[in-house]
Amino acid sequence: MNINSFSNLTLLPKDPIIGLTEAYNSDLRESKINLGVGIYLNSEGKLPTLNCIKTVSKEKNYCSSRYLPIDGSAKYCQEVKKLLFGENNSLISESKLLTAQTLGGTGALRLGAEMLKAFLPNATVAISDPSWENHRSIFEAVGLKVTTYPYYDKLQFKIKKTEFLEKLKILPKQSIIVLHACCHNPTGLDLKKSQWEEVMSVIEENDHIPFLDIAYQGFNKGIDEDAEIIRSFVTRIRPTFIANSFSKSLSLYGERVGALSIATNSNTESKKILSHLKKIVRSNYSNPPTYGQQLVTEVLTNKFARNQWESELDEMRNRIKFIRNYLVKLLNKNSKDRDFSFIKSQNGMFSFSGLNEKEVAKLRIDFGIYVVNSGRICVAAINKSNIDYIASSINAVIDN
Repeated sequence: MNINSFSNLTLLPKDPIIGLTEAYNSDLRESKINLGVGIYLNSEGKLPTLNCIKTVSKEKNYCSSRYLPIDGSAKYCQEVKKLLFGENNSLISESKLLTAQTLGGTGALRLGAEMLKAFLPNATVAISDPSWENHRSIFEAVGLKVTTYPYYDKLQFKIKKTEFLEKLKILPKQSIIVLHACCHNPTGLDLKKSQWEEVMSVIEENDHIPFLDIAYQGFNKGIDEDAEIIRSFVTRIRPTFIANSFSKSLSLYGERVGALSIATNSNTESKKILSHLKKIVRSNYSNPPTYGQQLVTEVLTNKFARNQWESELDEMRNRIKFIRNYLVKLLNKNSKDRDFSFIKSQNGMFSFSGLNEKEVAKLRIDFGIYVVNSGRICVAAINKSNIDYIASSINAVIDN
């Protein structure tokens, strides 16, 4: 037998979201609809190029450039700090916040995971039940043990706050707690401010390390409002890890623009941590790409483009809320067996619809509507031209 042969490898199952898109792409029906992938589509069902991006693209001629530093553009990283933590946050001036440019939010999570594995090799990582599918994969890929904490009550359509807190209390000291800063994926349910205070207190008492994932800043209440929890964490708890992404908020999916930020206890600690992050990046992808971060930096620093962006984010957020409410109205109007009103209390691009796997499969087979097996629906992919078909199809699969 050839010991170098890969013939003994097993074929792994497809990614639950990317694999769904592959199945959608191979479907020959014209009426098919993909509600699985997390991409914002406009009212015409198109992936938009935001006006703020058009503005900065016209004003600056982007051409071939030299390699960026290992940790990315210094100007970009500084603007990310201001966006996440507030321009006048004293932790920035005290150099207690460090930021490294990454390959999207996924890259930020992976970079943080590798850093934590290097210094806390036996730590437990706790993710919400349910969570974004890739959270588990990222932390397990670096060799960390992953468990879950209770989060969503499928019967009552609410957060299991008490069970959540109790699980945090019994986890080993210095566990890594992965949290969705806003627009929880996949449930769309976020903790209230008072509940966040309780979570922070338990994390402090048990010496846990919070790792906040904010991929949808601006899709709940607004840019600053959605960052309030992050600002509270870094004020109270250090270290705190934060992964952020501009894929959704600036419709820059393919550009892979994100960052990993870490709140530390001192300037010296920040320098040491950054040196280790740079070593990880250097042996992984060497340095991040140029073009996407230039676009983001220009939007964040150009006053006209920044105003455009904030206005466009408002429009996207309000369109999603309108579609969410209208979908509930259609579903409740025609369904005799189920009340979908709980969907209105959810935030962001996604809805935990309450559909089970059998109903999801029937939607896909009979109606060409592709939904993740958990029943998560991307509300941002629904518009006035397909919402009636989607609602009637859902009612058909739950009534039969």
